[in-house]
Amino acid sequence: MGARRKARELALQMLYQFDLSGDGGGQWYAVIANEQCEVKQGKAASTNITISMTAQDYLDMVNGKLNGQMAFMTGKLKIAGDMGLALRLQSLFG
Repeated sequence: MGARRKARELALQMLYQFDLSGDGGGQWYAVIANEQCEVKQGKAASTNITISMTAQDYLDMVNGKLNGQMAFMTGKLKIAGDMGLALRLQSLFG
């Protein structure tokens, strides 16, 4: 069963948009498909999910200083699109 789940996840193609504000901010998008992740600067034409927050909060979150769920509940992290993909993000890279 685990192998089947892994095969399904590898077949997925997901496009994440990151809109980061403040110092060091900008727009980037990540295309995840075929066991690879490609990140490009700019705004994608079409996305599955958009994640918006300050650049500093993003750095704090990826470095373990800010809990993603708490950031979302306190409004530091905004998500538009497929919420399931937001929950899946950590498992893809963790």
